[in-house]
Amino acid sequence: MSTDTIQNKICELEKKIAKKKKKLIKLKQQLPDEEIENYEFRNWQGQIVTLSELFGDSDELILIHNMGKRCPYCTLWADGFNGIVNHMENRAGFVVISPDDPDVQKAFATGRGWKFKMASCAGTSFAKDLNFMDEKEAYWPGVSALYKDDAGKIFRSAYSYFGPGDDFCSAWPFFDLLKKGINEWQPKFEYK
Repeated sequence: MSTDTIQNKICELEKKIAKKKKKLIKLKQQLPDEEIENYEFRNWQGQIVTLSELFGDSDELILIHNMGKRCPYCTLWADGFNGIVNHMENRAGFVVISPDDPDVQKAFATGRGWKFKMASCAGTSFAKDLNFMDEKEAYWPGVSALYKDDAGKIFRSAYSYFGPGDDFCSAWPFFDLLKKGINEWQPKFEYK
């Protein structure tokens, strides 16, 4: 196959993928909204903060379900969010929730220079209730899109799980362009 033929097939496939993504977005927008209780979390000072308070001045919230300090993949995603947090917060509230205790969460986030809001869901049923914990109490990373109505009730309008190759970490598509692809690479907490 000639280079032009291959490049044309790539362009054609990329256009199809873009159309499919638009269809996926429209389907997610058709899902019925799910009412969510006003959970209580703990901030870095150990104080109670409600889910409603995490919205800040917005009526919408992008809530990241992070597995915490133990997960290098979740750390990779969070490192990426650090660069876009100002853009995200200009559109909606943005918070990262993890099961780490507040003091562990604060030390880890501070050490990495993270600038976004965080809260601890340790000791709550939050992750399980929102389907980000399995029967064996293993956490799953992902994101929930929430909003508040005029009466202050909280709803989840959509959610998605994170995993290698997803759209929520900009590293994956860059690695895909390399001659050897990801080549069994795995994220680490630190690199030499």
